[in-house]
This record gives sequence, C-alpha cells and structure tokens, in this order.
Amino acid sequence: MTSALIEDDVPRLSGHAMEALAEFYREQEERKAVEIAADTDFVFHEDWQLSQFWYDEDTIDKLSTVAVKAAGPNSKIALVSCPSLFRKTEAKAGDNVKVTLFEYDTRFAAYGSSFVFYDYNSPQNIPQENKHDYDLVVADPPFLSEECLTKTAVAIKFLTKGKIILCTGTKMAELAQKLLDVRDKSFKPKHKSNLCNDFSCFSNLDIDQLL
Repeated sequence: MTSALIEDDVPRLSGHAMEALAEFYREQEERKAVEIAADTDFVFHEDWQLSQFWYDEDTIDKLSTVAVKAAGPNSKIALVSCPSLFRKTEAKAGDNVKVTLFEYDTRFAAYGSSFVFYDYNSPQNIPQENKHDYDLVVADPPFLSEECLTKTAVAIKFLTKGKIILCTGTKMAELAQKLLDVRDKSFKPKHKSNLCNDFSCFSNLDIDQLL
C-alpha cells in the first residue's frame, strides 16, 4: 500500500505535454539535420534502435548503379527505408532523375524536398501525389517479419509504376514473391555491421545484367 502511494505522488506529464515535448525534440533533430545538409562529408550513423544497418560501400555503389540504370533517363526513383543509398544514387542520377527518400528517421529531413516522412506501420499515409509516381522503387524493410514486409509491400505497390528492387532477409523469399512477384537475384547486399542474417536482393527486373 505504501509503495502504491509513493508511486502516485510522482509528478507525471499530461498526454498533451508529452506530445509537445516529443515534438520539441523532433524539431531539434530536424534543425540539426538541416544545419549539416550542406556538409557532403557528414556521416549519419546507424541508429540500431530503429533497426538501421547501413550497406557497405560496395553494395551502395552497385545498388545505386543498378537503380539509375533500371529507372532510365528523366525518371523518378523512390528509396524506401534505405537512407544509406540516397547520396550515391542522387549523385549518379544527375539532374534529370529525381530521387526521393521515404524514411522514418527525421534526421534525413536534411535532404529537404527529397525527404518524405514514412512510417511502415502506416503506408496509407503516404501523400496521394506519390501514387504510381516512381519508375523504380528500391526498398529495405527495417524488420525481418511478415508483418513489416506485408506493410512495406503496400507502400511499394502504391509508389511504383512497376519496377521493384527489394533488399531483405533471404528467409522472406516466399512472401516477397507472393506479395510483389519478385525473385531472388545472384547479387547479395552486404552491410558494414556483421549481421548474422542472410540477405538477398529480390526484383522483377534482370538486375544482374545491370551490375
């Protein structure tokens, strides 16, 4: 009984105050991101709490090359939950290809209009103007689960005109084919961190010919 009384005496923020505090911290992060936007040498570090694991340099180079070739000139590329691909893909794309990052981590608001906030749990919240607006979608769901891939697939199908590249755990192959009609390719993405899971690159394109 005494313990309960002590707990009840602890000051607590109201729900509204908690939301305001969270918004304050988000704005701080966004301002910080904007400040570093001009620094092309700035490195965004992985946030493992968000299940972020960056690709290694070879994977970034090859995937960005494939993306630009597959999308073609005067095209649009959507990167879904794979922020480590953005800079290299945009650099290779040049002025005639628009690259947009759909990402939950608001640090990447540093990319300005090329950033769209995206929560895989709410694929229906993607702006309507993005519907079937992208010649190619490259996606890497943050979690190796049926639920995450299923929801990410909703976003992919909403965004793409047809071309898809999906990087995720090899064990998701059957579900990936069922949801998106994509198949495992010989190219295997690798990460800077030594992950114990086997990863594969799935696509409805012959991406091995584009490497």
